[in-house]
Amino acid sequence: MKKLFAILLAFCLVACSSKAPDTKPTNIQNSLDLLTNVWSQYKEEDKFSAMGGDTSEAHLTMDGPGTYDVSLVEELDAILGLPTDLASQIDDAASLIHMMNANTFTCGAFHVKDANALNDMTKTLKDHILERQWVCGFPDKLVIITVDQYIVSFFGEASIVETFKTTLTATYSSASIAYEENIA
Repeated sequence: MKKLFAILLAFCLVACSSKAPDTKPTNIQNSLDLLTNVWSQYKEEDKFSAMGGDTSEAHLTMDGPGTYDVSLVEELDAILGLPTDLASQIDDAASLIHMMNANTFTCGAFHVKDANALNDMTKTLKDHILERQWVCGFPDKLVIITVDQYIVSFFGEASIVETFKTTLTATYSSASIAYEENIA
């Protein structure tokens, strides 16, 4: 009986001390990888009809993030809010957009070539998005987060923005909220 109790106690101690495997990403390969990792952490009930990428056949995706060609400077501005004068400072981008209405949720992730430019770029990006003339209603909120040498900006309906912010910051421990502003 003592042996059985000792074995059960040993199993209990091992089970209690073992950790669940860490499924969080440890490094980021590119902007698409960053957004895909966040999207994969979403609970099924929180996901929305989404598309990603630019308008090219090669990059446009359904049901998740996609790559955005950084040479499409005007599109980066018109769709994701990245000012044209900042386009030369990034070398990689991706997007995730609500399929029903871009003002419901639009997210751009941008890899910044020079880490020293990160703070100035986030401020310029914030100011540029807040100065936009909105069509078909206003998004509620804008959030800009940095993750290592990446800027992730997203705006839209408050609860969708909050879910994305919470998921992003839970996915990447290096995520830092640079700005969180109400738009409407």
